[in-house]
Amino acid sequence: MADPPKIELFVKASVDAESVGNCPFCQRLFMILWLKGANFTLTTVDMKRAPDVLKALAPGSQPPFLLYNDEVKTDTNKIEEFLEEKLAPPQYPKLCCRYKESNGAGEDIFRKFSAYIKNPNPGLNDMLEKKFLSTLVKLNMFLETPLPHELDQNPNITESSRLYLDGDTLTLADCNLLPKLNIVKVVCKLYRDFDIPAELKGLSRYLNNAYKQDEFRYTCPNDSEILIAYQSVAKYLNK
Repeated sequence: MADPPKIELFVKASVDAESVGNCPFCQRLFMILWLKGANFTLTTVDMKRAPDVLKALAPGSQPPFLLYNDEVKTDTNKIEEFLEEKLAPPQYPKLCCRYKESNGAGEDIFRKFSAYIKNPNPGLNDMLEKKFLSTLVKLNMFLETPLPHELDQNPNITESSRLYLDGDTLTLADCNLLPKLNIVKVVCKLYRDFDIPAELKGLSRYLNNAYKQDEFRYTCPNDSEILIAYQSVAKYLNK
């Protein structure tokens, strides 16, 4: 049996350089490696110090980047594809989605969230909030709509009971979306006193299930890290 690969994931460090910082791309890869069950080393990179390891391994790049044996990878999407190819069954679980629609679910949320949270003008707030909210409603509809395999099992169901985007196990699509939704939840609460509406039952179920999973919960940065990252871009509404 071949020796297991030597894997090191470099992620953005927190402000105190002690834990993981706010970076949804870093968290995405952290989740993937954890879900794969691979042995890996997690190294936090203090960007204020621009350590020698960064200059030597990935000059000019920002975390995340991956060292796989002696191969350096710096593009998040390519790292995801690389890990899915290299860490494959039977030794490692497959994380790609069964349904292509799952990959695009929620893809417009972060863009509308950014416009909503960066706007200081109260006159524009309602419009931007509605646009942002419409993306959450769209994701909720996807999560409440039964997937084909659910309908195969029970043709009469009208609402999905699945745990995650693509079924009852976390996939690459969840690793991409959940870190962003966590940021949305934390930042909107402070700057707009906005909570994800409880009426969005599919989305609420999805997040509740996700926060029960170690692979998501323990890869999230502290809320304070997220708020520090957004304090220069998020705007309170002008009175």
